[in-house]
Amino acid sequence: MAQSDDGFAVTVVDWQRRFGRHHLPWQNIEDPYRIWLSEIMLQQTQVSAVVPYFERFVARFPTLEDLASATEDAVLSEWSGLGYYARGRNLHRAAQRVLAEHDGRFPERFEDILHLPGVGRSTAGAIAVFAFGQRFPILDGNVKRVLARCFGVEGYPGLTEVAARLWTLAEQLLPTDGIKAYTQGLMDLGAEVCRRSRPLCSQCPLRTRCVAHTQDRVAALPAPRPKKPRPQRAVVMLIMQCDGDVLMEKRPSPGIWGGLWSFPETENLGDATGVGLAVYGLEVQSVTPMTPIVHGFTHFSLTITPALCRVSAREMQAQAPGRVWTPPDEALQKAIPVPVRKIVDQLSHSPRSEA
Repeated sequence: MAQSDDGFAVTVVDWQRRFGRHHLPWQNIEDPYRIWLSEIMLQQTQVSAVVPYFERFVARFPTLEDLASATEDAVLSEWSGLGYYARGRNLHRAAQRVLAEHDGRFPERFEDILHLPGVGRSTAGAIAVFAFGQRFPILDGNVKRVLARCFGVEGYPGLTEVAARLWTLAEQLLPTDGIKAYTQGLMDLGAEVCRRSRPLCSQCPLRTRCVAHTQDRVAALPAPRPKKPRPQRAVVMLIMQCDGDVLMEKRPSPGIWGGLWSFPETENLGDATGVGLAVYGLEVQSVTPMTPIVHGFTHFSLTITPALCRVSAREMQAQAPGRVWTPPDEALQKAIPVPVRKIVDQLSHSPRSEA
């Protein structure tokens, strides 16, 4: 493995200044709040998907104080559709912590940034670099791929020992000058040139020194995640409907879709009538299965079978805290997961029930 390599950093900086991205909405600013927000949103999410969410989010919460004083529902409503909802909850908690522990000023010390909810070593490094010009390495997925290919780092980067080698390399390669352009350049190269599939090696400024390119091993580096059977799960969502309105409940936090609004659930379609009465005090008159939805998470796949349950009346038991009757079009304004949004969207375009 290479030791300190000034030529590598100089090449990356020069390429970024000429060919890298320079006009993203969180670039060319010195606002730690917006830089932090962008880095959280960019975790496991492509830039093209993040840009519209980022712009809507800062329009709704222009300052850290605005974010800290907002309700979790409001925050998750703006986050809805971006996925990995723990990021939105952690963002909200972190803003409140900054307000309480740092007098509302985003912390400059790397250790303090790293201590914020939802911030790991790479994210803290990126914030320290872009917000404060400090000299720290980053190692997101794109950068791991660039370094693994260029320096021939064997093994799956998700393994502890492989990640440790990549972190050591990332630290050794840090330049003394141009840290912002260097860090952005690594991100840009990974995203736009050294892509996971069909990389544009002919356009890469590092190709003459790249181990993967010179040894014709681009497809083999970095090593893929070891294959394991993907767990399959299934759930029935009960769409309790009365006079066109549907019953929604807020999911507990933490957990899958924690803090978001969804439909009551059960394991078996045949339990719909019993669950409706025993848990919600609702007399289910009819149950109509809807088209199943398959939704992929990072570690498992979930098959959702929606069941339209027409009920005769709204009992008080269904008005417990965290439960609400709402028209489908108003439900779309809530913080709801993507598959739930698909179900609600179908309902909002259907005739109102006469039940």
